Amino acid sequence: PIDVSTENLGCLTECLFFNANRFARAMTKLAEQAFVDINLSPNYAYLLILVAQYPNITKKKLCEKLDIAPSTSTRFINKLEDAALVTRTSQGKETHIHLTDSGYALQETIEAGFDRLSKAYQEKIGEKESALLAKMLYESSEILKEE
Repeated sequence: PIDVSTENLGCLTECLFFNANRFARAMTKLAEQAFVDINLSPNYAYLLILVAQYPNITKKKLCEKLDIAPSTSTRFINKLEDAALVTRTSQGKETHIHLTDSGYALQETIEAGFDRLSKAYQEKIGEKESALLAKMLYESSEILKEE
């Protein structure tokens, strides 16, 4: 059980927007600590993992899977391309993303970062609670995306 003091927060404890952002900031700090040895933001690590899982993935599919705007993916891909971790090719109107040898070599380090991150938040929140929270956040995000 989590002991949370809600003293002096008033209505903020019931505000989903406030608490979601507060939670995101706390998770970002944990993730940045977990990925410090990669010298990349955790967001870039997610992109690299997806490209490893889906070789030759299109930029459009990458945007869908990461739920990011095309302009954001372009910025991410540019940085990873500058770091020689990915390359891109064009086939007609589609852009395909590929890992370089250096990108593949980084996969083990990225997986270790994900393991450190999971352990860090599971130690604080609990394993079952973390899994339930992840599921609830995913499902709620899907509902909120619906038009």
